[in-house]
Amino acid sequence: MSKCSWALSSKKYEDYHDFEWGIPTHDEHRLFEMLILEGQQAGLSWITILNKRELLNEAYYNFDPYKLASLTENDIEKYLNDSRVIKNRLKIEAVINNAKCYLKLKEKYESLDKFLWSYVDFKPIDNQLKSLSEAPTKTALSEKISQDLKALGFKFVGPTIIYSYLQAIGIVNDHLISCPFHEHK
Repeated sequence: MSKCSWALSSKKYEDYHDFEWGIPTHDEHRLFEMLILEGQQAGLSWITILNKRELLNEAYYNFDPYKLASLTENDIEKYLNDSRVIKNRLKIEAVINNAKCYLKLKEKYESLDKFLWSYVDFKPIDNQLKSLSEAPTKTALSEKISQDLKALGFKFVGPTIIYSYLQAIGIVNDHLISCPFHEHK
């Protein structure tokens, strides 16, 4: 058995692949963090985000939605000069906006966990991919969740970003069937 080939290009990718990617999670903090990180990745490589992950955590108050939701225009200006973050005004604004939207989502649906996992009846989709080329970039599910999140006011949640997010949090298992991590416990 061999790991998914993308995981072999760096130690960070390999660790992410082996210990996070595709493992079903119901941890509310991790679900929120990954939603923010996936949005930050738009237009960049995932390795860029993995390399900045600790700094992003530090800069964004360990992805505490309450602290992020209280940030102001003044904070945005400071972030534009902060080397720890992705210095893109729209992405910085999206972090704050999405924290506010997340708190509203929790009022309506109780948790991001219940909101997301209800789309799949709380059971991961187990794709049986033989090669990376079989993995889609978006699906009807990611389009529906994207549409629903956008309706709730979220930003940087297009269907391709959401599909990547669903893979990351284990709602979708796109480990190749030849990968020893295809069968997460």
